[in-house]
Amino acid sequence: MAPDAIRELAREISDAPRAAVYGRIGTCTQEFGTLASWLVDVVGALTGNLDAIGGALWSTQVAPHLSLTPPYPIDAPLLSKPIRVRGVPGILGQYPASCLAEEIDTPGAGQLHALVTLGCNPVLSAPGSGRLDAALPLLDCMISVDMFLNETTRHAHVILPTLSPLEQPHWDVWAWPFSLTIGGHYSPTLFEPKDRPEEWRVLARLAAILGGKPDSDLDAMDDEYFGAMCDRLGVDRVLAFQAHPQHGAHRILDLCIRTGPFGDRFGQVPDGLTLKSFIDRPDGIVLGTAGPQGDAAVKTPSGRIELAPPHVLADVPRLERAMAAEPAEIVLVSRRHLRSLNSWMHNVDTLVRGKDRCTLHIHSKDAARLSIADGDIVDVASVSGAVQVAAEITDNIRPGVVSLPHGWGHGAPGTRTTVSARHAGVNINLLSPGPMVDTASGNAVLNGIPVRLQHVSKTKRTSA
Repeated sequence: MAPDAIRELAREISDAPRAAVYGRIGTCTQEFGTLASWLVDVVGALTGNLDAIGGALWSTQVAPHLSLTPPYPIDAPLLSKPIRVRGVPGILGQYPASCLAEEIDTPGAGQLHALVTLGCNPVLSAPGSGRLDAALPLLDCMISVDMFLNETTRHAHVILPTLSPLEQPHWDVWAWPFSLTIGGHYSPTLFEPKDRPEEWRVLARLAAILGGKPDSDLDAMDDEYFGAMCDRLGVDRVLAFQAHPQHGAHRILDLCIRTGPFGDRFGQVPDGLTLKSFIDRPDGIVLGTAGPQGDAAVKTPSGRIELAPPHVLADVPRLERAMAAEPAEIVLVSRRHLRSLNSWMHNVDTLVRGKDRCTLHIHSKDAARLSIADGDIVDVASVSGAVQVAAEITDNIRPGVVSLPHGWGHGAPGTRTTVSARHAGVNINLLSPGPMVDTASGNAVLNGIPVRLQHVSKTKRTSA
């Protein structure tokens, strides 16, 4: 975008009675994700639209589950020791996913020899995924908790199958912390599993094995875990155990609701909510919308919203250097589709029917310049790899930008996802350079990757 357009947008936000400035995945997963996300919030704060009706608000959760576990300490160091091979520091205790392959395939002290994956597919979703795919067979032990034998789990020594979504109850612990609607919705189990344990028991047994106590009593482990949560919240253990003696996630969810802002506090608030309140209301309960929280929302040691943290400001010179450099002729960005979420939905026949959605979006001006017609096969190459994919010409993308969807590239030998194999597509993360990260966060760069395009052949696109 032209600088004048950005300035004009900032003035319009400032002059408007109310304005919400919002950025998420597309803002984060690029070379300057931290700076871009930070400046979104800075604009909102400086224009009076932070913690204000019509602007950006913090959610109010019925079941604030994050309060059950100790938070990341406020006084903990932002940076931790550099990782072994690449030497980049950890950020808030985490390292870039793009470092995983090299930590497995590089010999020496500290080399990774074991891996546990939980319902994920990093061979398709991690940057530099070609190297990771080659590295996983080098592990001495790989355990996957998953329903599918996919591109990642095919390398596992042990796969622990969990329950399908309809074989277990559901309460969304992910979406409500981001929602400005205050409420909740509980979905019961529709089909009772016959041959597999509950997911929490699989994870607890795995934890016991990794902790050197494989024969641990899982119910006793769960009781101690639940009791520690009660202690943290100041709830009498005996009272909590009596209210919900069932082991597993149900009583943890009940504890969340009862001790939340609308809960019954185990009888102290007569009209307060419990898990049973939501079980009895299968369509869910909506209590209202979020509002300003004032000082209660600010948790910094200074008691202020700190808009200029030194760690973030230190990355500004890198941005200035990039702005002065010659831009790439063509950059690659990812995209999602309404019927596709990462790599999870492609083995469901209903969701992958119709025209091919794993295509390269390219602007008509770029297509004409490169003699590419709709449906032609194009070679897309970066410094880390290349894929060949059908072109889809559209003016709904900027000139100089091409787009591939995220989560495709199925059908590798050893997988057992027959539907997704028939709609394999190509893996965009073969083009994502592993060392290319947002320096301030360590996050992978999945958008804005310099690429080269070359016409390969003419072809007629077909529907499946």
